[in-house]
Amino acid sequence: WVLAYDGEFENEDELKEIVRRINRKVNTQISQATNVTPILLFQKEKEYLSPVPDANIVESYLSHCLKVKVHKDSLIYYKGNRYSVAEKYINKTVSLKIKENLLYIYYNTELITIHKIIEGSKKINYLPEHYQMLMSKHIKNKEELDEVCANNLKRLNNLL
Repeated sequence: WVLAYDGEFENEDELKEIVRRINRKVNTQISQATNVTPILLFQKEKEYLSPVPDANIVESYLSHCLKVKVHKDSLIYYKGNRYSVAEKYINKTVSLKIKENLLYIYYNTELITIHKIIEGSKKINYLPEHYQMLMSKHIKNKEELDEVCANNLKRLNNLL
């Protein structure tokens, strides 16, 4: 359609105006297939459209994700290091997405946690809430649980 206008515009603004005129004309002509104008069909269809999902979810569909299994210690392995997820994902397969030095971990399309990617190898990155969930099976007293978890995570960080 624009080829017919070859040489009839001098700059981008004139081209945009030509495209706007074509768009207006096409959208107000009655379609032979539906016997209705495209603009009216679009107005009706808009009632049934859903909002676009969160950008992270859309990205998870579009880009290649690495799939890994969650081990019984609630950790996944990525480039020699280990990162925690919630205990309910043990033995499940999750998807990893890397963006700006962050590790996004998804279960199906649900973003379940985000970790900062750590340098080096053989390091463990437990989020405190993930570790507490695991330990709560063994320690029922809340104060004792908090203390044991804090001490263990501190020792773990000192080891690495």
